[in-house]
Amino acid sequence: MKIKDGYMLREVAGTPVAVAVGPAARGFNGMIRLNSSGAFLWRLLERGSAEAELAEECAARYGIGRTEAEEHVAAFLELLRKNGLIDE
Repeated sequence: MKIKDGYMLREVAGTPVAVAVGPAARGFNGMIRLNSSGAFLWRLLERGSAEAELAEECAARYGIGRTEAEEHVAAFLELLRKNGLIDE
């Protein structure tokens, strides 16, 4: 899965945010504020990553168990799906 074209990660006042640019901005007004782990996962999705890979990378980076990482990744992906930001 991958972040859809037209959506980018930017930093506003030290906070990572997802914003729409170009034609995508017509259908998506505003921004989504991310925490550091959300920004980390976003960057992995920019290059295209499967859900299992996201959980594995998250577990390794943050020193958490695989089950906990899978739960966090699932919640993050749900947010992105709800807002139409990923291609699967």
